[in-house]
Amino acid sequence: MNDAKFEVRLEPDRKDRMVHARVSADEYAAIEKAAKAADMTVSGFFRSLILEGAGVRPVLTKEDRAVMALLLEDMRAIGVNLNQVARSLNSGKGVHPGDIDINLGNVQRVQAAVMTELR
Repeated sequence: MNDAKFEVRLEPDRKDRMVHARVSADEYAAIEKAAKAADMTVSGFFRSLILEGAGVRPVLTKEDRAVMALLLEDMRAIGVNLNQVARSLNSGKGVHPGDIDINLGNVQRVQAAVMTELR
């Protein structure tokens, strides 16, 4: 699995360089159709494909971002639960094995969902 971090920028990067590519009318139509299906401009779609191919950044549609946001929220909730388990263990209190099993199952569920989304 790739350990690349996703950066969130408040101001968009200035795009001051151009890449030119010649395509046929049919190829352009296919690119245009794919960009529209991804709810992106042709330029943004092409840039995303190029960057993904270079291993810089994955192509994420609005739907992908929504799914990832839900998964992130699940991961936060799991982290809170695991923190509570750790706090109990560190203070000498017992933890019911079922609580650990539930948290482990949740981690595995989110991991599987993330892997499915990234494929």
